[in-house]
Amino acid sequence: MWSHHSDGMWGMGGSYMGLGWILIVVAVAAVVWLFVRGPLAAGGGRVEKRSALEILKERYARGEIGQAEFEQKKRDLEA
Repeated sequence: MWSHHSDGMWGMGGSYMGLGWILIVVAVAAVVWLFVRGPLAAGGGRVEKRSALEILKERYARGEIGQAEFEQKKRDLEA
């Protein structure tokens, strides 16, 4: 409850001091999140949308699919 401090002031003592530190840590974590993952991150937190054809070209370039499969899937996408 209430206690008298040596400096002549009355207060709640140390019961809420831990809560203050927790709030500070949460606030700092929120600011860090905003700059790393949130709307303040590089690119505005937006995810770049790529077309199916762009993804297909990337897979072909990485060698995940062969030329015949690339051509077939490209025709399917363009149809």
